[in-house]
Amino acid sequence: MTVQPVTTTQSLTADRSWLASLHGTRDVDSITLDLSTFVSGTHFMPSVDSNVPYSRLLSGLPVGKITASGLYGLYATGAADGRQNLAGFIFAEVLFAPAQTKVGAALLWHGSVKTAKLPVAVAAVAPSAICQIRFV
Repeated sequence: MTVQPVTTTQSLTADRSWLASLHGTRDVDSITLDLSTFVSGTHFMPSVDSNVPYSRLLSGLPVGKITASGLYGLYATGAADGRQNLAGFIFAEVLFAPAQTKVGAALLWHGSVKTAKLPVAVAAVAPSAICQIRFV
């Protein structure tokens, strides 16, 4: 019997059409996301390929910092756990396994974004000490 290694590759094109400029993209922060705050089919695409069992969290999603855990979750104006304060946007798409509850990501906390191109609707908020985003 002969064993031959098999290699596969997959190319994903990041959709960052929501960026209005490259300003701030070199200064992203590393954060950890609480995946329980995101909804399958809306905020991330579950895998449909059994060879690549990873779900893909979309770039451009707004996040806020959860006060109790220090993790980041989906920004929600009606939240009372810290996520009601916009911290920024997920800069790059993030792959994660189905059983994961936390995943690392890059946070765009200052720069310019096109609100009409974001993957979810976000009303423009005034820049703060935490988040210095200009909405266009």
